[in-house]
Amino acid sequence: MNRRNFVRNMAGSASGILLGSGLLQASAAETPAHATAGGSAEARIKKMMSYRKLDAHVHLGLSNDPPELNVDFAERLGIDRMYLSKPVTRGPGAPEDFRACNDVILKAMKKYPNRLSGMLTLNPQFPKESLEEIKRCTGEGMTGIKVYYQVKINDPLFYPIIEKAIALKMIILMHAEASLGIAGYRMKYDQKIKPLVSRPEDFIEAATRYPEAMLQYAHTGGGPDWEYACKALRHHKNVYVDVSGSNNENNMVEFAVKTLGVERVLFGSDNMYYQSVGKIMDARLTEEDKKKIFFDNYNNILKKGGHHVD
Repeated sequence: MNRRNFVRNMAGSASGILLGSGLLQASAAETPAHATAGGSAEARIKKMMSYRKLDAHVHLGLSNDPPELNVDFAERLGIDRMYLSKPVTRGPGAPEDFRACNDVILKAMKKYPNRLSGMLTLNPQFPKESLEEIKRCTGEGMTGIKVYYQVKINDPLFYPIIEKAIALKMIILMHAEASLGIAGYRMKYDQKIKPLVSRPEDFIEAATRYPEAMLQYAHTGGGPDWEYACKALRHHKNVYVDVSGSNNENNMVEFAVKTLGVERVLFGSDNMYYQSVGKIMDARLTEEDKKKIFFDNYNNILKKGGHHVD
C-alpha cells in the first residue's frame, strides 16, 4: 500500500469514527482535513442517514449488553432493522444451550418488533433437536439461521439443515475465517485451535451441492483474506458476503463488488457499527450500488421467504 492509499484508508476509518456519539457535534474545524474531504462532519452524517439500511450480521447477548444498546445504534445510524443472533461460542453447544440463546433473541424481538428481527442458532451435531428448533423459532418469526463453527458447512451433518433452509427460503449465515496454513493469507489460524471453522473452499463445496441454498460468508472485514475469499467464491452465485468487521482496508468493498457483483455484497456490522457503515460510505461506488449494499440486496433475499421490509 503506497502512502496515498494509506492516507485514503485512514480517511475511510475516520468516516466511521465520525459517526461515533462523541464526535457527532464536531465542527469541520475540529476534524482532520482528510476526514472531511467529502464535506463537513454534519454533512457526511446527514448523507449517511439518507440511506436505508438492513444489518444482516449483528449479535445480541455475547456480552452483558441489553437489546436497548442495539436499538440505540440502529437509531443513531439510521438502520431500519437489525437481524440479530446469539450463537453458542463456548462449550459443546448442546440443545439446551442453543435453545437458551434463541430465547434471548426471541425476547428482544418481542420487545422491539419494529426494529429487531431474529436469526436462530443451532448445532448440526444434534440433527433432531436442530430441526425442531428451526420449526420453533421460525414459528415465532425468525428469518434466518446463524451457525458458529461446531460443524463445517460442507459436513454431511449440515445437509438436513441446508435442505430445511432451502424449503423455507432462508439464508444461512455461517461464521467464516481464512483457509488454514495457505501462504499469502492476511490472517492464518491454528488448526489445533479452530479445526472446524468453515473456509471459502467449504462454502464452495456446500454451494455446489446445494445451488438452491443461500449462504452468507461472514465478515470479510473481520480479518480473513477478503481478496482470496472473493476470488474463490466468484462463480458460486448462491454465496453472498457481508462486509462486517472492524477492518477498513483500502479497496475492500470495491473489490468485493467488482469480483462478485454488487448484488452479492451485504451490509452487516458484526457489532462494529461505525466502521461497517463508514467503509460503505467511503467506498468508490455509485449511489445505486451503495443503496443496494445497505438495503436492497438483503431485502431481496428476505422477499423470497416473505420477510422483506416495506
